[in-house]
Amino acid sequence: MTPEEQDLVMGLAVGLGEGPTRTLDEVLAHFGEFDGRALALRLLRDGMERRDADDVEMALIVMAAAGAPAEEFLEPLTELFPAEWHREHEDIVSTLGKLRSPRTVPMLVLATHWVPEHLDWDENRALAVKAIWALGAIPIAEAREALEGLRGDENEIIRENAVKQLARRGEL
Repeated sequence: MTPEEQDLVMGLAVGLGEGPTRTLDEVLAHFGEFDGRALALRLLRDGMERRDADDVEMALIVMAAAGAPAEEFLEPLTELFPAEWHREHEDIVSTLGKLRSPRTVPMLVLATHWVPEHLDWDENRALAVKAIWALGAIPIAEAREALEGLRGDENEIIRENAVKQLARRGEL
């Protein structure tokens, strides 16, 4: 993606105190697409193939502007999550959490324990918390079991959030 195309896509993002400066229709017209999800998926796969962290970020911005993620994002996002060459781990977990797919449970469990190098500074463990909340939204036994396992975690933030999710689910 060219720097000009990245600027165009960035116009879809909401900044601090500012709304978007571009519409999804403008971005779609530029790329010759009619469907925001199709464009997001194409950009995501292209960014993954080239291992371009900036283009992956742009794809996720287009995906967010296009609305709720669809099932076709499950496989590429699950594959992308553990890669160290990008910075979008938290957004990936949040996006997959919206899908509430049982197939994401193993990746979400990984996200509760693994800290990518670029998030090593985060004492609040935002990635783990997002993964725990995503697990809490998946109504299957494997998600409940994962949350139960986190109740004994050595990290207080992880323990507390697992307990909150179990309580929210009525499983305490």
